[in-house]
Amino acid sequence: MAKVALDSEQIQHFMRDMSEDFWGDLEQRTRLAFKRFLEAESERERDRWCGLGRHERSAGGERKDMRNGYYERDFVTKFGTIRLRISRSRGRSHLPRYLEKFQRRAPELSLLIREAFVRGVSTRQVGRLLAVVTGEGVSAQTVSRLTRSLESAVRSFHRERLAGDWRFLYLDGVSLRVRGQGRRKRVQMLVAYAVAADGRRRLLAFMRSGGESQAAWEGLLEDLRRRGLSGQSLELIVTDGCPGLAAALQTVYPRVAHQRCWVHKMRNIVARVRKREREAVKAGAQAIYLAEDLGGARAAFRKFKGRWGAAYPAMVKRLEEDMPELLACFRFPLHMRRKLRTTNVIERCFVEIRRRTRPMVCFVNLGSVDRIIFSIFNRFNKEWEKRTLRAFTQAA
Repeated sequence: MAKVALDSEQIQHFMRDMSEDFWGDLEQRTRLAFKRFLEAESERERDRWCGLGRHERSAGGERKDMRNGYYERDFVTKFGTIRLRISRSRGRSHLPRYLEKFQRRAPELSLLIREAFVRGVSTRQVGRLLAVVTGEGVSAQTVSRLTRSLESAVRSFHRERLAGDWRFLYLDGVSLRVRGQGRRKRVQMLVAYAVAADGRRRLLAFMRSGGESQAAWEGLLEDLRRRGLSGQSLELIVTDGCPGLAAALQTVYPRVAHQRCWVHKMRNIVARVRKREREAVKAGAQAIYLAEDLGGARAAFRKFKGRWGAAYPAMVKRLEEDMPELLACFRFPLHMRRKLRTTNVIERCFVEIRRRTRPMVCFVNLGSVDRIIFSIFNRFNKEWEKRTLRAFTQAA
């Protein structure tokens, strides 16, 4: 028998065609089976309502209702759009128990829309994505309407009791753009992030404000205290050095030690020196927080002051004034200081917020701000339930 030689291109075409035929046929059969299931369920609902099955007669000649044919409606599923024949009686129509009145798409598709939106897909792109999956898209207005279902979850998040032995609190703010009346305006989002003694972490709260004033930060901190964060278990609060926040901490949590972020401080230091001396100044300042202990840090500052005090007296004086809050992390073990001397852990959350909100250009309204921020924070909190910060759990 003669052998037939097939080249690789022929084999690839054959496999692709066979795969398309197989999966296309399977998808069609699944869609048809789902359609028949829902239509049969609609007829069963009608029979239960009427009290009689097809071709049955009542003994006394009386019946609750009578069949009245069908009507058609489209239902969008993950298998595509299905046209269903819904049973009717003279008194009412009878949807399958899995469908609700005016429901046009399966619940999993609504979940897909919300999740895609939260993951960073714009409202218009979500519609295109759904069209690829189901063959039928949705408008940007529909996407916005579906995301409004998160409002009750947002309210619950703001009222949630803050149970747990939270030891370290990180506070910072991120700026977002919101459409105003005829113009865009900036809204500051104040955020609280906490870490427990065993390395558990959680984004506790966020609040919109017009800026980072003392009054705005006091509002967030008072809310944390009302919800259960009394401050008795807190050992350190880490901030970016905002004056309004520092003043608010003295009002709400005066007994808790305060650590200023070294990253923000280094930016301020480097910005005030000549370009040709920036690397040397930076290295001298870094030697302070990289010291082995508190004594070494103070010695490194004295060396820094002696080297740069004459050239930059104002900068060195300000650094000396801030030194107590910059060295607060030295009361903790060496393996924890890297996480405690900066606000980097909360800044990484802000990176995700900016990535997510970048496709939107700006928020349409303040409610959309809360929904997006809650969704991002809620996803972080769920991911962190099984992941602790190793720096807070490893042995010294």
